[in-house]
Amino acid sequence: MSTDQNDLTNSAPKLELNKPYFWIATWFGCGLMRPAPGTWGSIGALPFAIILFGVFGLYGFLAAIVFITYIGFRATQKFEAATASHDNKMIVVDEVVGQWIALIPVFALVGVHAILIILAFVFFRLFDILKPWPASHFDQNVGGAMGVIGDDVIAGIFAAGCVLGVIYAGFS
Repeated sequence: MSTDQNDLTNSAPKLELNKPYFWIATWFGCGLMRPAPGTWGSIGALPFAIILFGVFGLYGFLAAIVFITYIGFRATQKFEAATASHDNKMIVVDEVVGQWIALIPVFALVGVHAILIILAFVFFRLFDILKPWPASHFDQNVGGAMGVIGDDVIAGIFAAGCVLGVIYAGFS
């Protein structure tokens, strides 16, 4: 078994699977999926984003980003304390935050648009994987939940900028 496959097994005695922090940090189990749990977390973020925007509009979606950032930060703190690890691959709520940030220009300027949502997903995953500065700074130098979530916030901002460029270039 690889290290990734052992993550849950090795952490299970410390993790409280019946606690909300576990399900928020893993985004309802998306972080348990292999391979590429971060990609699964981003995919899992999309239906929630579309529903939130559809039901509550742009301001409700923006409020949800603030709310899930706070709740995700707290869940990440508890998850890291339970596993005595930093940035465990099972934690994907940070991908949710970043993915939702990447979707802001789509929802703000166009609404629900399948191609732009896919582009926001691709741009976010690209920046999350490549981690250009300052995302790399958060990833490498900032500890705790701030480091876990910070690099994805930056990747989401970069992705949102690219999506905005695509929209203003007229490719919507």
